[in-house]
Amino acid sequence: MVFRKLPGVSASGMGLRLSQKFMFLLFLSGLVTLCFGALFFLPDSVRLKRIFLSKTEIQPVTVGSGSENDVREHLKRPKDQGMTSAKGEAGIKLKSQSRKPPVSYEATEVRLAGGKAQEDLNLSRSKTESASEKVTSSNHGANSDTFSYKKFRRCLFKPPLGRDSGRPADPQTNERREKVKEMMKFAWDNYKRYAWGKNELRPLTRNGHIGNMFGGLRGASVVDSLDTLYIMGLMDEYNDAKEWVKTSLDLNSNGEASLFEVNIRYVGGLLSAYYLTGEELFKNKAVELGEKLLPAFNTPTGIPRGVINLGSGTSWSWGWASAGSSILAEFGTLHLEFVHLTELSSNPVYTEKVMNIRKLLNKIEKPHGLYPNFLSPVSGNWVQHHVSIGGLGDSFYEYLIKSYLMSDKTDDDAKKMYYTALEAIEANLVQKSPGGLTYMAEWRGGILDHKMGHLACFSGGMIGIGADDGAAEKRQHYLDLAAEITHTCHESYTRSATKLGPEAFRFDSGAEATATRLSDRYYILRPEVIESYMYMWRLTHDPKYREWGWEAVEALEQHCRVESGFSGIRDVYTTSVSHDNMQQSFFLSETLKYLYLLFSDDDLLSLEDWVFNTEAHPLPIIRNSCLQDDTTQEKTVSE
Repeated sequence: MVFRKLPGVSASGMGLRLSQKFMFLLFLSGLVTLCFGALFFLPDSVRLKRIFLSKTEIQPVTVGSGSENDVREHLKRPKDQGMTSAKGEAGIKLKSQSRKPPVSYEATEVRLAGGKAQEDLNLSRSKTESASEKVTSSNHGANSDTFSYKKFRRCLFKPPLGRDSGRPADPQTNERREKVKEMMKFAWDNYKRYAWGKNELRPLTRNGHIGNMFGGLRGASVVDSLDTLYIMGLMDEYNDAKEWVKTSLDLNSNGEASLFEVNIRYVGGLLSAYYLTGEELFKNKAVELGEKLLPAFNTPTGIPRGVINLGSGTSWSWGWASAGSSILAEFGTLHLEFVHLTELSSNPVYTEKVMNIRKLLNKIEKPHGLYPNFLSPVSGNWVQHHVSIGGLGDSFYEYLIKSYLMSDKTDDDAKKMYYTALEAIEANLVQKSPGGLTYMAEWRGGILDHKMGHLACFSGGMIGIGADDGAAEKRQHYLDLAAEITHTCHESYTRSATKLGPEAFRFDSGAEATATRLSDRYYILRPEVIESYMYMWRLTHDPKYREWGWEAVEALEQHCRVESGFSGIRDVYTTSVSHDNMQQSFFLSETLKYLYLLFSDDDLLSLEDWVFNTEAHPLPIIRNSCLQDDTTQEKTVSE
């Protein structure tokens, strides 16, 4: 080869410099190879991988900065570990679970009765689950730290939909169940026709409602309905909803969002849809949205503020909240969803955040053992001594017992907090009326307000599902207390002209279980009373709970069903009803789902395998010992 001579450089000099260049390039190539090797094999390279790999291959580690709680380095997730705990921060004890699930049910899961329609439904569900399992396997087979959907399904004691989709043998019960299914289809069809893509339907004016609660997010009724449509076998409607999530659910919004509502409706709805179907779309959306909620925790105490801009990450407290405080029922209703976000993303930050909340609550003094509704996210001190099992406090207590159950009864910290709080509630809030009705009063600085809200009526079901794990001598007492509270809430329905319950009812001035103020007389399609019916039916099989549920169905049909959907009413004490023109998304997610489950067999979303978040989205119990046991992948039906 002829080289072009440079002035003042000999041919031999030119050759020497070429040799040096060759050696330098050889060294450089080796260095590049070493760097790429480190990129893909060193444990601390996750942030670098984000540059090169897609979101479906690896989930982000952190979001936001500047918080005093983000200074510490995030814990690394041990291999094959299911739920990650914030070790040393909350004292949670995760015991090894020795109990093994039964043999795999997958081969018999779609064995339903009812002819060709049922076979077509099974085929549709089977195709959905088969395709999703293939995607999961291909995407995550090489990474043992990544959640395995197929393995999760093998760790369930029962098929999610039961052996016959929960179809009851009793003809009358099945007829009632089919009626609830028709109500769901009617509500959904009208939402799709008049409000598709909006958050909720206005059935009287036949248009959609967006509101300002979700920070610019759309389709609340779509996401809230995914699991309800699926378990009812409304597969065409479910597929329409899934397609909308795929093509139209834009998480890059820029507005004022309630941390609480976005978490329970959107994150909860997407998580449950994923666990029921295995569709990766739902998992990815849930994790992406969960990531956007993390900056709300950037406070001096780690207690999140109630409002967040999903675009900028800035957060603030509600203007009406006392002294810029955070609300117990909001920051206390994140645990179930955030633990599952850690489970699916292998990112411990979600569990760390909620465990830090629990750590602070355990440290501060509780007046008479009670948890007031307002807490400063700056100082970590209570702002007011107002205690309620209804609005502002309710789901905090619900998530304590459900965290214990969801951990496969290994979260001893949640168990201790729940039963200690329940003792304080019984000592200070539980009252008996002159007429013999048991109710939950509210506590304002030591003075009782003899009012019980519709929201507090969930507590019958809550105390019921926790009865069996209380002290042996108190188990029957808890079940009796649950039944008494559920009876009181039923009375609030039967004592109205419409047979629907008011927003709040009182036990003073001669009144019992009735609303005495005009501002408390409305009903907005709330689910809490029916929720307790469902749980008490599952726990006792007392037929009165199904009868009470059917009374509610008839009242909804008579007074809330309008030409183009369902609407709340402004006064439950008059049969000349005035409608509020709103079909709430929780009517589709909770009220109709709980009614459907009430009239179904117990193996449809069995309580052995599932807990429901406070928006009635089912989340599976996390069985770490099963998920960590590689031999579960080799189990066969013959075993």
